[in-house]
Amino acid sequence: MNNFPLIGLGIATKGASGNTLDTFYPCISFKNGKDKISLMYEQWDSLMSQNVTEIKDVAQLNLQDKNLNAVIGNLKKNKTLVLCRILDNHPIECVEEAYLKLHLISYKHFLPNSLNLENLFDNLLNLAWTNQGPLELDSIEAKILSAKINGQSLEIKSIDKFPCLTDYIIPPGVRIADASRVRLGAYLSEGTTVMHEGFVNFNAGTLGPAMIEGRISAGVVVGKNSDLGGGCSTMGTLSGGNNVKISIGENCLLGANSGLGIPIGDNCIIEAGLYLTGGSKITTYSPDNNIESIVKASQLAGKDNLLFIRNSQSGAIEARINSKSVALNETLHKN
Repeated sequence: MNNFPLIGLGIATKGASGNTLDTFYPCISFKNGKDKISLMYEQWDSLMSQNVTEIKDVAQLNLQDKNLNAVIGNLKKNKTLVLCRILDNHPIECVEEAYLKLHLISYKHFLPNSLNLENLFDNLLNLAWTNQGPLELDSIEAKILSAKINGQSLEIKSIDKFPCLTDYIIPPGVRIADASRVRLGAYLSEGTTVMHEGFVNFNAGTLGPAMIEGRISAGVVVGKNSDLGGGCSTMGTLSGGNNVKISIGENCLLGANSGLGIPIGDNCIIEAGLYLTGGSKITTYSPDNNIESIVKASQLAGKDNLLFIRNSQSGAIEARINSKSVALNETLHKN
C-alpha cells in the first residue's frame, strides 16, 4: 500500500458551463514510491502553483512513455491535462480530488475505508453518462435532439454522480458480468467474480478471490474465498443511521436473499433468506448443541465459525457452531 503525499496526472472533461465533469488518472506518482512514475514526483510538484494545476505543455511532464505522450498530446477541445496533488488525508475539496481518491481505491493503492471521503457527494456532479462521455443534464435534451437529427449514436447509460468502474480502470484477474453494476471506487481483488446480479459500490469490495452475486454496499469489505449468494444484501453506512462498518471474514457464505447488518468473522454462514440485523435476538448454542443464552446479534459481531439459521418450527434465529468450511470453485475464479 502507498501513502501521501501523491500527485495524479489526469485528463479532465470540461462541460459547456466550464465545470469539470470528471477526471481520468492514468498515472499516479507517490513521493515515496520507487516506480518510474513516482520518480517524477519532485518534477511534477515543481510545476504546481496550487493543488490542482492545468498543464499546457506536455513536454514539461518529462513522460518516458511515447504512447502516453502521443495520447496526451492530442487532447480534444473539452479535455484538459491537470496535475492534482494530495498532501494528506484531508476532506475532499474539488471534483479532481474526488476522482483521484476514487481511482486510488480502484487501483488498490488504498483499502476501502482508509481514505477521507468527506464532501465526496458535495463535489461530484449529477451527470448523464453516455457512450460519448459525461454530459451535463441541462444540455442533454439538445444533445439527444442533435444525435437524432444527425443519425448519431447517443446511448445514455445512467444519470448518476458516479460512473462505472470499467469506464476508467480494468482491474486485473477479475470477471464482471454486468459492468454497469460496479461503480468507480470499487476495490476488486484478483480472482473476484461479479455476476449479473452482483453489485459493488464505491469504497467497498473484496480482499481476495470471491464470488459476488449479491450487493456489496459502500464501506463493506469481503474477505478472501467468500461467497455472496444471489440477491443477498450487506448493510451500508450511507443512510438509515447505521454507523457500523460491515465486514465479512474469509471463507464465508451468505445464502441467497439473505442480509447482513453486523460484521462477521471467518468461516461463517448465513442461511438463505435470513436478514441478520444488529438488534436481532439470537439463541446461541454450545459446541455440543446445548442452548447457552439469548443475545443481540451485535454481541456476536466479528466472531468466527458461526452458522446463523432460523428454526423452521419456532421461527427463532439461532447461532450454532459451524463445522463446515466454505470453498470456492477454483476453476471458476482463475480469471
